[in-house]
Amino acid sequence: MSRSVQFPEGFLWGGAVAANQLEGAYQEDGKGLSTADVSPNGIMSPPDFSMEKFNLYHEGIDFYHKYKEDIALFAEMGFKAFRFSIAWSRIFPNGDDQQPNENGLQFYDDMIDELRRHNIEPVVTMSHYEMPLNLVEKYGGWKNRQVVSYYEKFAKTIFKRYRNKVKYWMTFNEINVLLHAPFTGGGLLFKDGVKNEQDIYQAAHHQFVASALAVKAGHEEIPESQIGCMIASMITYPYSSKPEDMFAALTQDRKTLFFSDVQSRGYYPTYMTNYFADNGINIEMDTGDLELLQDYTVDYIGFSYYMSFVASTDPEHQAGKASGNLFEGLKNPYLESSEWGWQIDPVGLRTVCNQLYDRYQKPLFIVENGLGAVDKLEEDGTIQDDYRIDYLRKHIYEMKNAIGDGVEIMGYTSWGPIDLVSASTAELKKRYGFIYVDKDSEGKGSNERLRKKSFYWYKQVLESNGEVL
Repeated sequence: MSRSVQFPEGFLWGGAVAANQLEGAYQEDGKGLSTADVSPNGIMSPPDFSMEKFNLYHEGIDFYHKYKEDIALFAEMGFKAFRFSIAWSRIFPNGDDQQPNENGLQFYDDMIDELRRHNIEPVVTMSHYEMPLNLVEKYGGWKNRQVVSYYEKFAKTIFKRYRNKVKYWMTFNEINVLLHAPFTGGGLLFKDGVKNEQDIYQAAHHQFVASALAVKAGHEEIPESQIGCMIASMITYPYSSKPEDMFAALTQDRKTLFFSDVQSRGYYPTYMTNYFADNGINIEMDTGDLELLQDYTVDYIGFSYYMSFVASTDPEHQAGKASGNLFEGLKNPYLESSEWGWQIDPVGLRTVCNQLYDRYQKPLFIVENGLGAVDKLEEDGTIQDDYRIDYLRKHIYEMKNAIGDGVEIMGYTSWGPIDLVSASTAELKKRYGFIYVDKDSEGKGSNERLRKKSFYWYKQVLESNGEVL
């Protein structure tokens, strides 16, 4: 690009985590059990209600007790923002409690105060891959309309509590995960593991209503707040210039865009109402639901980006699948893959940014992007993760190109600035952090924090507002 492009002043550089993947202390200070607490093998595996198997989520990296130490390291890197989630089951242990758990509220008060002491803007995800287990066992999860009111109560409680401390919020993490991991995304259980689209899309509708109610409550309680949606985003390329492949790619992308369409545009798109009619799906709605969706759309589009996919209508191509966090697509012969088979496509990030901004004309917030890899702790105590630096550098460069294209981007929080428990596999050997945590997937180790090579690189990026890559 010949034009000089710079990241805007006040750009929200930082990192992103989820409560269930790093806090630990899963039964401390009145916290109730969550869906993550019965998912010892990760979000794509069936839950284990016996809780007999070792579950690393229970321990995390003990951020619950070590958050001051970890936040000091984030501040050393120069974080402007830190995206984290509030564990719903810390605030309402059963989900349907009459009163919130004061100990849970106080923990986040203290943690947010620590962030603000270091001039780090808190960015809160309200529901991130966990919900109170009682809401699954007693109500059947998000397919039950009653859960909407429990979420609304949770939302109003945390808005009121942190009204003077938190400006940026997101209602649901990767809300489209509901299609791929219904237990994690919506607390849905299916007989014999066979997914029921009727229940999934009914649960999605309830989450859309809950998100709109949260936007309404948030703007009333905190007038200057910015409340966004959050989708797991990836671009799908046609395998060939065959018109049918182009339409297959469009159809694949719509599975994701449906979720941001409803929350950002405020109505159900025709392509989706047609899909419901063709597949015998009947969404039950209460009077006023459609008006609620229309009146309380999100302020910005938050999204994760890790990879791109390829779609083909040719049966011969279906054998060459590429794995991903929750999704599968065809392998792209032009791209390299990570150790976990995720195809690395920095230019795809620029494309996604343009696609979303063209579609919605709302600010974008890249709230997850990173490389999971096996890191080696050298004898001298260093971690030479040049592969991570290379991955992030290329993606940040393409984000900068998107800004040059005219896309409004609020910030960038890389996924897992500190090693944490993987969502997809519930292990620690798949590391994302700039900070190494001396702990393995069996929970053994000193739990000591060590700065990786990427720590110092990211510090330079932030100090220079993205000029030094």
